[in-house]
Amino acid sequence: MTLRLKLLAAAATPALLLAAVPAAYAATTQPDAARTALSGNILTGLNTNAVRTGAVASTDRISVAVTLASRDDKALAAFVAQVTDPASPSYGHYLTKSQFAGRFGRSDADVKKVTDYLRSQGLTVGTVHSGNLLIDATGTAAQLEKAFGTKLSTWKDSASGRSFYANDAAPSLPSSVGSLVSDVSGLNNRVQLHHQAPAAVTPHNGPGGGYTPTQIKGGYNVSGSYTGSGQQVALLEFDGFQQSNITAYDSHYGLSSTAPTVHKVSGGSGPLGDGQVEVELDIEVLNAVAPAAKITVFEGPNSDAGEVDTYQAIVDSGVPVTSISWGAAETQRTSSNISAVDAVFAQGAAEGLSFFAASGDSGSDDAGTGGTSVDYPASDPYVTGVGGTTLTVTSANAWSRETAWSGGGGGKSGVFSIPSWQTPVQKSQGGGKRQVPDVAALANPSPGVSIYSQGRWGQVGGTSAAAPEWAGFAALYNQQATAAGKPRLGFANPALYTAGGTGFHDITSGSNGAYSSATGWDFTTGWGSYNAATLAAKLLNP
Repeated sequence: MTLRLKLLAAAATPALLLAAVPAAYAATTQPDAARTALSGNILTGLNTNAVRTGAVASTDRISVAVTLASRDDKALAAFVAQVTDPASPSYGHYLTKSQFAGRFGRSDADVKKVTDYLRSQGLTVGTVHSGNLLIDATGTAAQLEKAFGTKLSTWKDSASGRSFYANDAAPSLPSSVGSLVSDVSGLNNRVQLHHQAPAAVTPHNGPGGGYTPTQIKGGYNVSGSYTGSGQQVALLEFDGFQQSNITAYDSHYGLSSTAPTVHKVSGGSGPLGDGQVEVELDIEVLNAVAPAAKITVFEGPNSDAGEVDTYQAIVDSGVPVTSISWGAAETQRTSSNISAVDAVFAQGAAEGLSFFAASGDSGSDDAGTGGTSVDYPASDPYVTGVGGTTLTVTSANAWSRETAWSGGGGGKSGVFSIPSWQTPVQKSQGGGKRQVPDVAALANPSPGVSIYSQGRWGQVGGTSAAAPEWAGFAALYNQQATAAGKPRLGFANPALYTAGGTGFHDITSGSNGAYSSATGWDFTTGWGSYNAATLAAKLLNP
């Protein structure tokens, strides 16, 4: 079941009284000062595939997330490369949040300059996040239009009929402020994030249908002595769940998992919606692989700004491992939105955090346009993209064989160049771009995984099952690394590529449309699925 959740505009409420203009800003800035436009911050093709229906009501309140440019992008990339390279003496020496802010974030004076400007325009400034690179603000449509020098219009998508709003022109800021800002998220809500889960829950009288925790752990050689004890995993979600369903799942399989903690970001995801099944899938798969790991579910608003804020909240929390099952094709996003999310992942990588993202369930054509495209954030260079397989286990629940699942996303990025750690497996079809996925795991809805949701048993598949399977492995690895006095996995890709295929089930059959499996790394399953015992041993002793 492919689920596409619409990003809804904030409800209209009476405008707040304008905040007093900060004296320091007002004294030095003229209304007609030169302005700097923020490139890549406008939707393309609006007039060709949508119809303008009017203007956003001036009193509608909208939340935005203002991303500041890192103090030194090149130095940050170089630092991440060193701290995540197993051959580097800096490996595992991650930064604390305060160290990151001091080394790569903007100065307090820079942050004050931006917040003073926002307040001078009547906006309410919220959280200034760790790292000094993201500022939350809210205001009426009229205030946002004035602050960012643009107009907000309502539109109707010609294909789907869905209504949305968007800025008519690139936002701009006074040059003294604009030089510090790289993106303003929240000025449009056209993007439809979807959860990578193509198979609806099929009712059963019992848990029949879909692999059980024993089958998943057996297939991937997960030792019973490692349970994720003492470890934490985050889930990024734009919907909620019912604990009664999680409890039923855990009770049936004899899992001793504790109830997840819910962290609501910017008010949370709202009333329980159609994404409930997929959220419960994420939680239950994690419980299956790493039952003792503590899960925090970060529930954020299904909006452009809400996405950035929710990722940032995860980084702020310091939870070491995150599973991500929501995404959209690169081509369906603005380049500045991708840059804003990428900046959060870069901070996470510098601070030793792992991100595993589903690569999509539409094969090599993530956008569904008949060409080739990949899903974001799986294509981000600071994220481990997780593709999909069809797993077969023996009667003793051991790995038997595995093939590429036809729905597993994979291909070349249209945004990012190939990272240095991926160049040893660079393919001519990649054209010098980031190649996806990095790894893979069970995703085919047949057999899928056994879950309990909405009061009944069923089976669900998709790369949204594969991503938490890998996040579960990361929790197990971190447990072993802690016991051995080694650093946690952190951003995993450099270490996974250094392993050179050791510890993986190399998947050499199957295709996802434009690409076919082959020996070694390929565009369908990356390096393949994990053999938990051998891969952990390799990572602990590279």
